[in-house]
This record gives sequence, C-alpha cells and structure tokens, in this order.
Amino acid sequence: MTRTPLRPLASILRARAVGENPDSIERANLRARHEEMRSKGRARAEGRLLIMAVLFTGAFITVGTRMGMVSVSEASEPRTSYAGSRIQAERADIVDRHGRILATNLETHALYAQPHHMIDKVRAAKELVAIFPGLDEERLIKDFTGKRKFLWIKKKISPEQQQAVHDIGEPGLLFGRREMRLYPNGRLAAHVLGGASFGKEDVHDAELIGVAGVEKYFDAELRDPLNGDKALTLSIDLTVQAAAERVLWGGMKLMNAKGASSVLMDVQTGEVISMVSLPDFDPNKRPRPPVQGQAADSPLFNRAVQGLYELGSTFKIFTAAQSMELGLAAPETMIDTKGPLRWGKFRIRDFRNYGAQLTLTKVIVKSSNIGTARIAQLIGAARQQDFLRNLGFFEPTPVEVVEARGAQPLLPKNWSELSTMTISYGHGMSASPLHLAAGYAAIANGGTKVTPTLLKQGDVEVGPRVMSAESAEAARTMLRKVVSEGTASFGEVPGYAVGGKTGTADKPKENGRGYYEDKVIATFAAMFPTHDPKYVLILSLDEPVETSGDEPRRTAGWTAVPVAAEMIARVAPLLGLRPEVEPAELADITLTSN
Repeated sequence: MTRTPLRPLASILRARAVGENPDSIERANLRARHEEMRSKGRARAEGRLLIMAVLFTGAFITVGTRMGMVSVSEASEPRTSYAGSRIQAERADIVDRHGRILATNLETHALYAQPHHMIDKVRAAKELVAIFPGLDEERLIKDFTGKRKFLWIKKKISPEQQQAVHDIGEPGLLFGRREMRLYPNGRLAAHVLGGASFGKEDVHDAELIGVAGVEKYFDAELRDPLNGDKALTLSIDLTVQAAAERVLWGGMKLMNAKGASSVLMDVQTGEVISMVSLPDFDPNKRPRPPVQGQAADSPLFNRAVQGLYELGSTFKIFTAAQSMELGLAAPETMIDTKGPLRWGKFRIRDFRNYGAQLTLTKVIVKSSNIGTARIAQLIGAARQQDFLRNLGFFEPTPVEVVEARGAQPLLPKNWSELSTMTISYGHGMSASPLHLAAGYAAIANGGTKVTPTLLKQGDVEVGPRVMSAESAEAARTMLRKVVSEGTASFGEVPGYAVGGKTGTADKPKENGRGYYEDKVIATFAAMFPTHDPKYVLILSLDEPVETSGDEPRRTAGWTAVPVAAEMIARVAPLLGLRPEVEPAELADITLTSN
C-alpha cells in the first residue's frame, strides 16, 4: 500500500514562499489520513455484521425446521451411539396357502439394569419381584449392590409390565426394543413351523433366528431385508390342519397310543396340505431338547418326517404294482400262498390260512405275506431296489424342514433274497410316513414320481414316470377293494370311494435286539376318491391298543383305519370335495320290444 507523507517537501517549500505555516499542511494531511482509515473500518464492520446476520438467519431456520420435524415425529427414548452394525431384527411372516397368518412378529421390550445409575437399589429389587414373581429378591439385591454394571432382568416383557417398571421411577432400569416371534394359533402346525429364538442381541435389538422346521430351513430368506414384507407362503391349509390335529388327538387317546402322525398330500403337486405329529408343543414356548431318554418320546420329535418305521403291509401294493409293470403278473394271476414259506431257518407265515392259491388282487385284499413274498422272489433284489429307489425310499425326503435331512431310510446292509421277501411286505426296511405318502401319490396320480413340498406350488411340474398308467390304475383298483372287501373295511367313507392298505408292524426294541411281542406301529395308507384320486392320507399310531372287545386288538384295521376314516370325513368337505356316487359298471341290459 502506498503511504502519503504528512509533510511533503514541495508543499512545505510553497507554503514558506508565500508566508503560510507549514504545520497546517501536516495537520490537514493527518486529518485526511484518519478519515480514510475510519471509512475503511466502517466498511469492514458493516461487512462482518452482514455475514453474522446471514449465519444467524441460517441457524435459526435450521433449528426451527428440526424442531418442527421433532414435534410431528413419534416420541422415543434417546439411544447412546454404539460401534458395529445394527442388528437386523425384522423377520418375514409365514402364511398358509390362503394367506392366513401362521407366524408373525410382535414388538415388545427387554428389561435390563445398570446398577451404578440406580438410586434406591433395595426398593427397586422389591418392586421388581412384585411385578415379576419369578425373580429372586436376594439375588437382585446382591447384583444391584455389587460390582456389576450391567445385567439382564427379563428378555421379554408385556406392555403392562413395562408400564409397571416405568412407575418405579428408577433411572437404572432401562428397556431394549425386541421383535418377538408370535405363533397366533398356538400348537397348530407346530412341527411344520418349528420355532424361532433370539440369536445375537444387545440392549437395543436382538436378531430372530429359526431353530427348527421351516423357520430354520428358510432362515436366511425370512431375515433377508431385500424381501421386504413378502411373506413365506406354505402349502398347509390352516383349517384342514386344525381338523386333522383334532381328529388325530382324539384317535390317539381312544386307541391308547403313545404317539401318532398323519400326512395329507396333493397327489399331483406333492403339496403337503396337513402334517401332524403328536404329542406336540407350543412354538411360543418351545421346550428344550431332552438330555436323557429316547429322542422319539420328546414332543419336539416330528414323527411324520423323522420317524423311521417298518411300515408293514402298506408296502405290498408296491410289490404288486411292480409285478404288473414287469409283466410278471396280472390282477387275476394265481399266486401260490401255501405256507409257511421256508427260507433257510426262517419261516414266513400269514395272519390266517388263505388256502393254496389267491389271485394277485386277493393277495393284496387279504394281505397275504406268503403271496407277496413269492411275487418278490420273481422280481428279484436288484429290480426291487431300483423300483423303491425311483419312488424315493433310498434318500431323505427333500421336504422343507431341517429335520428331514437326517431321516435317512434304514436299509439292510446285505440285500439278500430274504430281505427282498420281507421288504415286499414292509419288514426289514424303515422309512417315514412322508416317504410312504410320496410312494402312494405316485400310484394315485397315474405313475409319476412326486416330490413332497411344504411350499404352495403354482404350475404342476410332472415328475419322472416310475410305472405305467395301466399298472397304477390296476393298483388303485386293488386298494379300493381292500376297503370295500378286505382288511380296511372300517375305512369306508360314504361318497368318497376311499382306497388304501393297512400295515401292522412289530415295534423294534430300543437296543436293536428283536421286537416287542405286544407293541406295534399301525399304519393306514389311503387315497380318495380312488377312481379320480386327489389326495393321499397316511395315518400312523405308535403302540395302539383297541380295548372295546374281550381281547385287546392292535392291528391297523382296528386302530388306524377308523381314525383315518373319521379324518377323511372331516377334511374332504374342507378341501372342496363333494360326496358323489362311485362309478361302477352297469349291468347288462337287453332291449326288447313289445
């Protein structure tokens, strides 16, 4: 900056020449300099005031806007910031095939304490025990007055309990938000749903993870935020499931059984419409797995999927169907049923003496072990294995519950000719009721393999063919005669043309050494209506005893069959099936003229 001198030499010389005072020049220059400085200072101050006014105006608008947003938002307690990613607590709903809720979420809170922030610790402990009677007052006082700085008190509390804790007025008692899994239908479809529980959790949130059933199988999908609010739709029909559970529970009690299971399946799609296992549990209060005793005695055990049983004479229809498929026999082919059938030191006998010969149809209707075993000898071990493998009896069912993965059918280590004969009538090989349902569905739908599923299906995807439509139709005719003429006469349901096969198998001992003489697994495998099958029903009772007569009766015809008939009568109308007259051949009519 150029600075003007206060006493310029030229001005001083001119003043002296005309007799003026040179000091007045200095005073004038000094005054001009001060005025210039004041002008610059005033301009600088005005600029600063303008900037401050703009800043204050912006701050006022920001604070006002924020206050307005807060005033219209939902009130919530402030949260301390914490490191790490936020827990994803939300979980998608599960609904039945008609969109009715099977599992959903309910917002609740957890209660925890920070003792170092508490004022009256003893009073707080007494008040908490009054709200939650299950708490130990002495333990709470010890924790509150000790060195602990954090402790959980309750992982889930109701809104009423939360308000009661609020009323204590203790700043050291705090709440953490929780999404609780709720099963509004209680025990209904418990083994299908399985249950969920808290995984990783902190004071702000807790993740919900599946622990069994479809909850665990689809855990990643149910927790994926990219799915939004899209519910998981199962094939289960809530109304049919409720009816099936009620009938099966009553039948289990009436027949004095220790357990029971049922599977209702669509024969075209493989959709499981109902799956029941008793005893069951409430997934809202899922019990802990047993640490002693037999796992199969636990209510958590899914008998329909995990239960591997010798399914008895229900297997005979597979032998008959394969023999017709291979051209070894026809429905009217005579089969040797003289007994007992000897193989080494073993003897195969029938429940009754059925004579020297029976037709193939009568072998199934009368349930002849000897006749079925002789057919199996013609089929041979290799071809029998291929047929059962194609039906899905060699692998766990791919149904969408985690328990199915471990249900590997029990096969003989050495598949001898004796194994071929005994397996032909359901002994020496163990499979689940769901395996059996899939096998019978293949006969019912005309000979194509069915894959069981718990998901609602859209387009029907036809499986590979395992037998011809003609063999399947002949087998269905045999199954219908089992009900109308044979061992399953109690299975008749007017208007629904039920066909099926009974199976009574001695129950093996837990140590694997032999069988009980007075304990059986009674099974009835049914389809309806037989002339145009829509559904397959498998019903099994564990250790049933029917005691209405002079002697106890344990066979499936007396135990499982009447229960299955009652179930079909209940659920068929719910499935939209109207009772109808069964098609039959018309008698020969001769037209004569007058």
